[in-house]
Amino acid sequence: MKTILILGAGTAGTAIAHKLRRRLLNDWEVAVVDPSSTHLYQPGLLFLPFGDETEERIVRERGSTLGKGITWHKETVKAVDTASRRVELEGADALSYDFLIIASGTEIRPDMIDGMLGEGWRKNVFDFYTLQGAKALQEGLAKFEGGRLVINIVEMPIKCPVAPLEFAFLADDYLTKRGIRDKTELVYATPLDGAFTKPLASKTLGYLLENKG
Repeated sequence: MKTILILGAGTAGTAIAHKLRRRLLNDWEVAVVDPSSTHLYQPGLLFLPFGDETEERIVRERGSTLGKGITWHKETVKAVDTASRRVELEGADALSYDFLIIASGTEIRPDMIDGMLGEGWRKNVFDFYTLQGAKALQEGLAKFEGGRLVINIVEMPIKCPVAPLEFAFLADDYLTKRGIRDKTELVYATPLDGAFTKPLASKTLGYLLENKG
């Protein structure tokens, strides 16, 4: 039997595992390696700070998200040996593969930004790319009564290039509904040439930022 090995069982890894399982013949094994026992639907994190999503809806047990016919290895990857087509694991036997898909995603590194993990971390300095960060930001926004709200991309790459801009528009709507938009200065800071990641989108839709102040 041939083996397709997928490293990472996030949204992308889970989706491709199911798609391959449906399309491939039974002489292929579809296996996934991921050390986490829970699945976090990360696109939902963008909406959690504004109360438009809940933790209960975006967090699932890993076993319930990987269906029949998909083998899950709850292990951490140590190294990939492409010459021998083997994946070395921490504390477990190596896995052989015929076809390898890397869907391990990215992790935020606030420790690499000077001062970010100081006294203000998750008090008035937040992330929304993690569950803990999004929940802390929800509490922070609920207490916010006006002032300057800065959406700062800092540097690329980031998990979803358009998410900070979406956050800015959601914040505009959230603050308007709370009646404090006129008390708030919204600032969008980006290292990119335009607010949108694609030049055509920036040229066509860039006016939206000015219109919304």
